[in-house]
Amino acid sequence: MKTDNTRNTVIFVVCMVVILLGYQIFVLGPQAEKRRAELAAQKAAAEQSGAPALQGPSSGPAAPVFVTDRAQALGKAPRVRIKNDVVEGSLSLQGARIDDLHLTRYRQTIKPNSPYEELFRPQGMEHAYFAQFGWIGQNVPGGVPGPNTVWSLTSGQTLTPSTPITLTWDNGQGLRFTRLISIDENYVFTVRDTVQNFGTQPIVMAPYGRVERQGVPEVLGKNQILHEGGIGTFGDGEKFTTQQLKYKDWAKKPREAFESTGGWLGITDKYWMAALIPDQAEKVQAEFRVSDAQRYDIHSAQFMGATRTIQPGAQVVETQRLFAGAKRYQTLQAYEKSLDLPRFIYAIDWGFLFFLTRPIFLLVEFFYGLVGNFGVAILLLTLTIKLVLFPLANKSYESLSKMRKLQPQMEAIKKAHKDDPARTQQETMALYQREKINPLAGCLPILVQIPVFYALYKVLYVTIEMRHAPFFGWIKDLSARDPTNIWNLFGLIPWDPSTAPLIGGLLSGAGTGFTLGLSVLAIFYGFTMWLQTAMNPPAPDPVQRQIFQLMPIVFTFIMAAFPAGLLVYWAWNNILSIAQQYVIMHRFKAENPIDDFIARLRGGKKEKAA
Repeated sequence: MKTDNTRNTVIFVVCMVVILLGYQIFVLGPQAEKRRAELAAQKAAAEQSGAPALQGPSSGPAAPVFVTDRAQALGKAPRVRIKNDVVEGSLSLQGARIDDLHLTRYRQTIKPNSPYEELFRPQGMEHAYFAQFGWIGQNVPGGVPGPNTVWSLTSGQTLTPSTPITLTWDNGQGLRFTRLISIDENYVFTVRDTVQNFGTQPIVMAPYGRVERQGVPEVLGKNQILHEGGIGTFGDGEKFTTQQLKYKDWAKKPREAFESTGGWLGITDKYWMAALIPDQAEKVQAEFRVSDAQRYDIHSAQFMGATRTIQPGAQVVETQRLFAGAKRYQTLQAYEKSLDLPRFIYAIDWGFLFFLTRPIFLLVEFFYGLVGNFGVAILLLTLTIKLVLFPLANKSYESLSKMRKLQPQMEAIKKAHKDDPARTQQETMALYQREKINPLAGCLPILVQIPVFYALYKVLYVTIEMRHAPFFGWIKDLSARDPTNIWNLFGLIPWDPSTAPLIGGLLSGAGTGFTLGLSVLAIFYGFTMWLQTAMNPPAPDPVQRQIFQLMPIVFTFIMAAFPAGLLVYWAWNNILSIAQQYVIMHRFKAENPIDDFIARLRGGKKEKAA
């Protein structure tokens, strides 16, 4: 019987590995090649046909071809430089668009000379991304400034927190537009428009704001645990709700409209966001729109304010704002208070367990403020959770220790009634009742920690505070996988496993949710899980026992694809659980694998001495 069980286990493991390899080679590999071919074909078609002509206030000037040289795209119109401590770039005088912006506190990789993260990209490049503000009016003599309008710079040379700039444009028939643009110390631009009517007829117009992304980069909108796409908070001035529109759903709904008094809306990525902020007392018509989906795939978040009638000799003033930057919690919270923005901190995707995710994040932030290392902060968070759950875990481990101590009696019951499973179950339950043991108590700590595990994963994955946060040694980014790999002996061999033919992705874990490339942290986690499992009483059923023995192996491969910070949490949690369980098992004089190992070690030393 034991030989059959061992053989079945080996067959199961081999079949699992074959299935995973086959899925990687014959499913994931061809899908990735197909995606790359489609993108290449789309790019080639765009370069041959050129970008479409865009008209009206909801679009920009035509771009005949995509250019890869950013300087070439920036040189198509006069520009004004933008600079503060956290962003740098420029705005185009053509359309007065804010379309060139880099975030100078964040780099693309952990290398110190890596390029800054890009937020906005100018028209003419693939995946152009920008913000613009303007006016809409019907039958306005001389017209209103549009996307192709070249404004005049009348004041200022560089846009900084201490030096705003002034732009003007005259339509030649009595309307003069003056735009004052300023930027604060962080990520908010303020756009103050003054429209003067020097004509003889009243003019009716409405202000608008727009964030536009021309085509969605392949890397966006692919992860199910994260929201990327349209986002906004709308309400009646008293109650507000946050709306999210993923890219795939956005494409199915070419126009999603909302009425709101105040609020905000924009386009969000994992760590960055561009959001329009109207006057919080103004009623606006907000919408998410997809246009020219077949050729240019323009995604836009926009709003239009209430119409104004400008009498001859009068003027109107409209102030709008733009948030363009990193979704750092303290920054969003500060803007939420200073600008009275509803639910602005929910620009971070806290998930459906927000009531756990936010407190866990705040606790990690608190510990980070004390120790200055997010990895150590995660260790302190784990210790705090263990202290909170200590009474529950204590009861659970006491029950498990009693069950392990009763193993000889349970084995005797099984032998006495080996042909009567019902009687065996009855006698076993009677034994549990006599000894006051709850066999389900061991599951409670695991069940309680599942939502905590998910919430911490969410914190590590979506909060920018964790991005590129180092721990110790080789762990330079807690939000990314452990970079070590067993296939190159953890870096001792100068070879990149991802370059292996056919199975490179499976060996490195790149682009997949499963990996055979075990890291140091993953192996250590697997060892702690195995040891914790070994300290529990064995399952009565042989098949169940084999499944439990396989679980540490299976979870080692699964967890290897998760962020390093999560492995740090789970391995440290296992160590604390093992220590607590070891103390309790000693108290109840129950056998445990740690004492057995120490006894064998001492026995071996005595034999050598003899």
